[in-house]
Amino acid sequence: MGLQRTTVVFFFSCWLLLIIEKTTAFKDKQLFQALETENANTMTAVMERGLRTTRRPEHKNAYATMMYMGTPRDYEFYIATRVLIRSLEGLHVDADIVVIASLDVPLDWIYAMEEEDGAQVVRVENLENPYKKQTNFDNRFKLSLNKLYAWSLSDYDRVIMLDVDNVFLKNTDELFQCGQFCAVFINPCIFHTGLFVLQPSMDVFRDMIHEVDVKRDNPDGADQGFLVSYFSDLLNQPLFTPPPDNRTSALTGHFRLPLGYQMDASYYYLKLRWNVPCGPNSVITFPGAVWLKPWYWWSWPVLPLGLLWHHQRRYTISYSAEMPWVLIQAVFYLGIILVTRLARPSMTKLCYQRSDKNLTMIQTALIKLVALLLILSAYVIPFFIIPKTIHPFIGWSLYLTGSFFLSTIPINTFLLPILPVLTPWLGIIGTLLVMAFPSYPDGIVRALSVFGYAFCCAPFLWVSFVKITSHLQVLIDKEIVFPRLGEFGTIPGFSKLY
Repeated sequence: MGLQRTTVVFFFSCWLLLIIEKTTAFKDKQLFQALETENANTMTAVMERGLRTTRRPEHKNAYATMMYMGTPRDYEFYIATRVLIRSLEGLHVDADIVVIASLDVPLDWIYAMEEEDGAQVVRVENLENPYKKQTNFDNRFKLSLNKLYAWSLSDYDRVIMLDVDNVFLKNTDELFQCGQFCAVFINPCIFHTGLFVLQPSMDVFRDMIHEVDVKRDNPDGADQGFLVSYFSDLLNQPLFTPPPDNRTSALTGHFRLPLGYQMDASYYYLKLRWNVPCGPNSVITFPGAVWLKPWYWWSWPVLPLGLLWHHQRRYTISYSAEMPWVLIQAVFYLGIILVTRLARPSMTKLCYQRSDKNLTMIQTALIKLVALLLILSAYVIPFFIIPKTIHPFIGWSLYLTGSFFLSTIPINTFLLPILPVLTPWLGIIGTLLVMAFPSYPDGIVRALSVFGYAFCCAPFLWVSFVKITSHLQVLIDKEIVFPRLGEFGTIPGFSKLY
């Protein structure tokens, strides 16, 4: 019965943590009031006179990005947008910073971007995506066609359109001298739409909307495929070189941009250094899987560049939004270790009492399964309840603390040996140290080192698994775990295992 109560308390505590995260963690978007649709004729007005910023433009050019709702990662992209805005301001760009936000973006987020970050926010209706029923369509891009609104920013001469996963190393104002459309080919045949330069034009915008309505060929159903189809001749255009007249004029026509304006992070991971000879090494982009974006706490040391983005965040918007949840978790884990230590004497009073009837095979397997699930949960649950955009140093510290303290529950409940249960914990620490080692000659050696370490750790994990199951079998045979109901009478002695 004591074991059953402990198991229930463990899972109830984890469930409570998940509930707290959903209701109090770093001001999740569900706590914000969404904007109400302001005008049924918004799209008509944009088609007639273009997008107008709420404040009068201060510069003739602009850096722009977009923001929309409806994905599981809205909050993470909101944080990334704010870091991008602040990092551009830190580079003293000679341009406005514009956010094209859908009407359902929460008011609190809009206020923060406008009043705290100094961005110009223009609100738009989401463009209906006619390609969303394609077989290869990724639903997270269903509103990415909102990027086409950049051509309706008619208050500006040139606009540099950005995805929020760009990390700027240098000021790139020279790009405002480029032509009507300029983009980088990070793929030999397909340009990347994470950064491109455009000249706003209502004629081009109206034509694009028409092409969307008639379902122009679009390989991926997102902005990338549409723009590649729309500007299909860009590969044959000349490479952009800034004019030497001190940025007083802009070129005409379409141009390819040097690779240094969109350095794919994967290039760095191969050599662990930059070696992009064409153009200034100005902007890093992270076009890979969404779970490998640089703002997640596990991005470092898994990805060596993860700290670069967090360095920019630390000096811009900081981590004040996530810290209350971090402190709540820390206090919870300290409570776990205190409760398990106080409850341990009661747990160890289970006696070596034998019965005439052994437990069935099903009961034995069930006990082992519960113990193994508790151990597995101790390593899995902390990972998912840590604020996703916290600094990696804090994130990994909190994860290791949480997994260690939660591991004490199965250790004390099932009277398990400490070292086998904590072998995965020690292995994780070792993996982090191997990945964080700063002196690898290149990424291939680094990857081989990680795989070699994992290969060497595998036997230790297997031995630990065998020791845990064997120990459980010994306890079951002696009926220390789950004595038969009705046989809790006089206790002749205490367990001497600890």
